Amino acid sequence: MKITEDNVVQQIRSRNEQAITFLIQTYGGLLKGIIKRHVHYNQQEYEECLDDVLLAIWQHIEAYDETKNTFKQWIAAIAKHRAIDYQRRLIKNQQRFISAEIAGDLGGWQPDPPKPDVEDVLTHLSAAERAIFEKYYLDGMSSREVARQMNVKESWIHNKLSRGRKKLKRIFISKNEV
Repeated sequence: MKITEDNVVQQIRSRNEQAITFLIQTYGGLLKGIIKRHVHYNQQEYEECLDDVLLAIWQHIEAYDETKNTFKQWIAAIAKHRAIDYQRRLIKNQQRFISAEIAGDLGGWQPDPPKPDVEDVLTHLSAAERAIFEKYYLDGMSSREVARQMNVKESWIHNKLSRGRKKLKRIFISKNEV
């Protein structure tokens, strides 16, 4: 049986695996756009999120109610919610590692408990430095992307990152020595 937009829901409910191929071919652009809006890291992370979305559609097809919205709207909502959840998970994981990375850049300095969180550390930077640190370390953007977005040279971004790390090192090492 040929899968169409009219019978794709029934085909998924019947567990016809060809329906997933149809989903990707028909709605792949929509799903990609939604996911990339929220998960704008690397290709592997995007693909993992897309896999999660397709799996959620497959596993929860019985929850789809055509009287409430169209199938396209339903899968778009799933993609949006999964991508937001995925983005939150990535940011949370990055925040765990950012403290270690900054601490490593600070010459191995480790604060006495309780450790300052990333927000506390970043308050010591100027607004411009903080914006660059957030984009580079927390949002996972490359220095090239940050430079393009801020309309500056990439070398200026590297300079700001280096100076910001040195500034934090001076602040936190002097606090540690007192």
